[in-house]
Amino acid sequence: MTEHVMTMHPREAMAALVAPEGRRDPYALYDALREHGNLVRIKPGLMAAVGYAECSRALREPRLLVQDAKSHDLLYPDWRSHSSLRRFTDSVLYSNPPDHSRMRRVMSRAFTPRRVAELEPAIVRMTDRLLDHLAELGSDGTPVEFMAEFAYRLPVAVIGEMLGVADDERVWFRAAVEDVTVALEGISGIARLDAADRAMDELASYFARLIGQRRRHPADDLVSALVASHETGGERFSHDELVGNLVLLLAAGFDTTTHLLGHGLQLAFENPAQAARLRTEPALAAGYVEETLRFAAPVHATSRFAEADVDVLGTPVPAGTKVLVLLAAGNRDPLRYPSPHLFDPDRPDTQPLSFGAGAHFCLGAPLARLEARIALPRLLRRFPRLAPAGAATYRDRLIVPGHERLPVTVG
Repeated sequence: MTEHVMTMHPREAMAALVAPEGRRDPYALYDALREHGNLVRIKPGLMAAVGYAECSRALREPRLLVQDAKSHDLLYPDWRSHSSLRRFTDSVLYSNPPDHSRMRRVMSRAFTPRRVAELEPAIVRMTDRLLDHLAELGSDGTPVEFMAEFAYRLPVAVIGEMLGVADDERVWFRAAVEDVTVALEGISGIARLDAADRAMDELASYFARLIGQRRRHPADDLVSALVASHETGGERFSHDELVGNLVLLLAAGFDTTTHLLGHGLQLAFENPAQAARLRTEPALAAGYVEETLRFAAPVHATSRFAEADVDVLGTPVPAGTKVLVLLAAGNRDPLRYPSPHLFDPDRPDTQPLSFGAGAHFCLGAPLARLEARIALPRLLRRFPRLAPAGAATYRDRLIVPGHERLPVTVG
């Protein structure tokens, strides 16, 4: 880390963080912010949480709200002209109580631990099928693009199975989700939303048709369960909320898991001794995945808005302040994790913030963990000579960064 980075003013560090070079490797900039405290004032109306305890508290504080329609109105009055923003704001991701509490209860009844656990045999089967696919593609030594041929395909297959989407209808999901998730980068990227809007319109039309099919012919899948909740009395979704949450489930159901798999393999290449252990020690899988989530979080940040004056672990946050919660920085807080920049799957008491915390903790976290715990050891056992085949490339995102391409040879 250069002396200049260590002595940056918080506003300078934040400006560097949102630039392409900073987004590519933000950890030195997170440390530069941490030099000014664990909850840092960037400028009037903007603070950044970089400490583990501060991030965790901010995520759990009921007076710190997620961005919703009201906050969008203040920041960008024309936001409703963008369907990508509008649809996501109809989901649990960008809603606050009482709407969030109602939608969360409905989704929790459909997205149950039993439903996730029952997917394990299917995940094993899908993983092995994709490993066969990699073996065929790379049988003559030809480099294989891991992200496209495995890391994207497995989570798409799993969430497609859960939603009840046929195999032949999933092929276009990757491009659509890649475009629509630009909207999750926040309205600061408003100029890039045209592709996101087109993708959202396609996904919303698709799910509206699927909802109609499940209304006429219910099945044992998540869409049918949510449609049933929508149509029964008591707590339920509106039609827009149903569509918005289904798009969210699709996007969140494989975008972050895809990049968890990419990070997990990259770290195996960089830590060959740990990769060798993961091949032969089944008990290491859980710790390896948790440390991957901590060390290379698939989601780097979220935000909250103070609806009233609030104290966060001794630091006052005035009403109207936006708090940028830097999850990836909290995951490398030296007060929480000794030697935080060291990848150590044996690290005790690893509880990464990567899936959030509090009321908005990610419903899909158990599924993402299960997929990675199954896929990464099976991948490394199947291909003991798996190796990089050229430089990886990365997508230019602040909130959900990750690999764009990760070429490999399977040996």
